[in-house]
Amino acid sequence: MSSAPLLMLLSSLLFAVMGVCVKLASAHYSAGEMVLYRALVGAVFMAALARWRGVSLRTRVPAMHFWRSGIGASSLLLWFFAITGLPLATAMTLNYMSSVWMALFLIGGAVMLGAARVDGRLVAAVLAGFAGVALVLRPSMQPDQVWHGLAGLLSGLLAALAYLQVTALGRQGEPAERVVFYFSLGGIVIGLVWLLAEGARPHHLRGALLLLAIGLLATAAQLMMTHAYRIGHTLTNASLQYLGLGFSFAFGVLLFGDAVTASALGGMVLIVGAGLYATLLRSREQHDSPDTRSPPNDT
Repeated sequence: MSSAPLLMLLSSLLFAVMGVCVKLASAHYSAGEMVLYRALVGAVFMAALARWRGVSLRTRVPAMHFWRSGIGASSLLLWFFAITGLPLATAMTLNYMSSVWMALFLIGGAVMLGAARVDGRLVAAVLAGFAGVALVLRPSMQPDQVWHGLAGLLSGLLAALAYLQVTALGRQGEPAERVVFYFSLGGIVIGLVWLLAEGARPHHLRGALLLLAIGLLATAAQLMMTHAYRIGHTLTNASLQYLGLGFSFAFGVLLFGDAVTASALGGMVLIVGAGLYATLLRSREQHDSPDTRSPPNDT
């Protein structure tokens, strides 16, 4: 196995394990607190890595980092909130809708630009993706989980917007270390605002270890995924990234007793298929150009 597929496989596994840690830590901390400590670990790690690699953290485009960090950190907060209230695989699946949202953005852009026709294949991918969402949520969604489901869906939408912003930052020559560092700063700010509004909860050893694990796992997975997209093929990486859903499904069943339903499994298959097909169409259109191969430096 070449390095890029191996990195994607490990990244997908680490993100799934991170989701397990978020689920466990939610018994002790709020989503905002988990984002804060995840971001603190990420900021320290990325600052040290940037110094070791000789990468400056100064930027010529602070406004671009502001919007990318705010939207990316908001997506992370919503995703963590979804994990606290939904089966693990369901929350992960909703966040993985970002590729389908990207296809919807392309359709909207074509309409706004007055294109003679909209690519019907993209329309089919979007419809299949949302049909998958309906199947995933309908059998497992309880009345008290509606907000968690909406948060998960919105986290995927914001992740797609973050993808566009990371692409734009790449065109400005911003290195991954700098992008991830400022994203982490955005998470710190959002986490602190949450703490000011809700107050902090007391720490204990198990909770502190879970928070540390969330930060380390997310940062390591993020770096692996970013490097894999830089050196590997976009569609291959996207395919392997969806292994995270399989890992999450297995962890959810084995560790949390999540229910297994044919409807939810069918919905996941639809979402994965729609996301991969949309990625394939984008890859062909963009000829796999270097500026469009970096994924969101997060979720």
